[in-house]
Amino acid sequence: MKGSVIAVSGIDTGVGKTFAAGTLAAALLREGRRVITQKIAQTGTDGIPEDIIEHRRLMGTGLLDADREGHTCPHIFRYPSSPHLAARLEGSEIDVMKIRRATFALQRQYEIVLLEGAGGLMVPLTPDLLFADYLRDAGYPLLLVTIPRLGSINHTLLSIEACLKRGITLKGVIYNLYQDPGEPISGDTRDVIRHFLGRWGCAAPVIDLGTEGFVPSDIMAMFPQRQANP
Repeated sequence: MKGSVIAVSGIDTGVGKTFAAGTLAAALLREGRRVITQKIAQTGTDGIPEDIIEHRRLMGTGLLDADREGHTCPHIFRYPSSPHLAARLEGSEIDVMKIRRATFALQRQYEIVLLEGAGGLMVPLTPDLLFADYLRDAGYPLLLVTIPRLGSINHTLLSIEACLKRGITLKGVIYNLYQDPGEPISGDTRDVIRHFLGRWGCAAPVIDLGTEGFVPSDIMAMFPQRQANP
């Protein structure tokens, strides 16, 4: 078996990528799918990454063997910054092939790997490689997390444009409502994002994520078929 990889990134830091990835994984588990989350890199820690711990809490699984083996977060740095800087401060650099090997090891065991980025879509992993370019080179589709706050229209449309420019398949825009300012901002922001997705010829749906999680029918729309066993 070789599972599929879907990236989860955001329009900025602090928009709820970790909550979205963990909640999505939990929903897929309830649908009987073999799913695991992975973090491309974690900064500001020196143990098992907090984001992975939060994923497992949301999934209700506790830590997994893959977490303890380091496959679910191949790069961990102590300094809380962009990965390229945190690595440099430790005299290191992000090893792209180390990440790819860890992802492949998870693909051999799981049907779906949800790969969470660090910060926003355009965060540098190395001095010459943005996370968006990593996704382009690997051929991974993307779920983009946004929220209805002031400035999010600009950041969301720039992120979508960056995906389209690179040929990254946008699987969906997750509209995280945990900081919902209410109407008219919330509805208008959603409408603007949908409008420009359509205008730019992108069929990606805008999917609401509330405090209670995703609507089950939205999960089925994003992940309609179980991969056949070999």
